[in-house]
Amino acid sequence: MRKYVIMGIQGSGKGTQSQMLASDLDLAHISVGDIFRWHVANHTQMGAQVRRCLAAGKLVDDDLVQAVIQRRMAEHDWNFGFVIDGFPRTVAQAGFFMENYDVDAVIHLDMPDDEVRARVASRRPDDVEEALAVRLRDFHEQTEPAIDLFRRKEHVITVDATPARELVQQQIREKLGLPAVQLAAPAMTGEREKRNGR
Repeated sequence: MRKYVIMGIQGSGKGTQSQMLASDLDLAHISVGDIFRWHVANHTQMGAQVRRCLAAGKLVDDDLVQAVIQRRMAEHDWNFGFVIDGFPRTVAQAGFFMENYDVDAVIHLDMPDDEVRARVASRRPDDVEEALAVRLRDFHEQTEPAIDLFRRKEHVITVDATPARELVQQQIREKLGLPAVQLAAPAMTGEREKRNGR
């Protein structure tokens, strides 16, 4: 069983890297952000709480995030393991997680603030600067200390998240001793199509 947590600033590719690992290794991908978005979209009571936090420019309360993780982990659909992204974001959440669950490694996607700004601005230029400044501040003040806490007690690998996503995935696998990504060979596909008369 393989159990991983992926941490990094907004725009560092947590969701993408989690999905690549999960789909290839048959792991459950647990995205706290996706869970919250579902609740907001479906106007649940939890969705209303999340909306209030976001409207105030705050991270979602530790208690609420921990309740979501507990409920999701209790589903036990992760027979071969899991990859969690979007959690933990604070020292309190990291402490809660270590007390209740064990992981094989924490994957820290490292990216300079300037690169984050360039990536996010290219996706959403409208009023993004102020919101991004808050995200960066929250990450440096609250999430980095959580990563440091993991470093003292868990196996943490740090990966440069600036190259293309396939190269980032390759770094992750090399550092964790996982099988390399199996990429399709386009040239072989072309030869096959010729033989089949296409």
